Amino acid sequence: MHQTEQEINDEVAILKSCQRNPEAFGLIYEKYYKQIFLFIERRISDQATSGDLTSQVFLKAMLSLEKYKFKGVPFSAYLYRIASNQINEFYRKSKHQRVISLEDYHVSNLFEDMESGNGDGRTELLVELLNELDDAEVQLLELRFFEQRAFKEVAYILDITENNTKVKTYRILDKLKKIAVSKNLSGNF
Repeated sequence: MHQTEQEINDEVAILKSCQRNPEAFGLIYEKYYKQIFLFIERRISDQATSGDLTSQVFLKAMLSLEKYKFKGVPFSAYLYRIASNQINEFYRKSKHQRVISLEDYHVSNLFEDMESGNGDGRTELLVELLNELDDAEVQLLELRFFEQRAFKEVAYILDITENNTKVKTYRILDKLKKIAVSKNLSGNF
């Protein structure tokens, strides 16, 4: 999921090529389509809509390629930023309720950072805790722990500083711990 400096530099060269020749964008599309589709699908929980939104992400990325400036993060961070905006726009325009898809390894990643034990029922506990957060807090946790993005990438996607991303992440984790304690759920940690 994470790219080496050489892979990022190779990608920058491809992007420069795409700026001169838009047909070269197919390489980027093929490299990231599945990753972006799954990111959207886990939040929309509808394959047809996810496919439509994914197409819109790549169209917007291709159309704005001339304006794209490399900022030290993989191009996927740029795509995730567009995808996050598309998801937010989808929920603003529709009456659908926001979806969070939890898989066991996502739960483990988050609970490890919350210094938890290996108790059963962690998924149910996490669902209850996440329901106490606002959308922006959940989105930050999704990117950091479920998508396993580096702080620098999360910062780029959310258009905040890397330091702010770290501070917010640890504040949210502390908030989750306090909520668990206040609801007598901390025994599951």
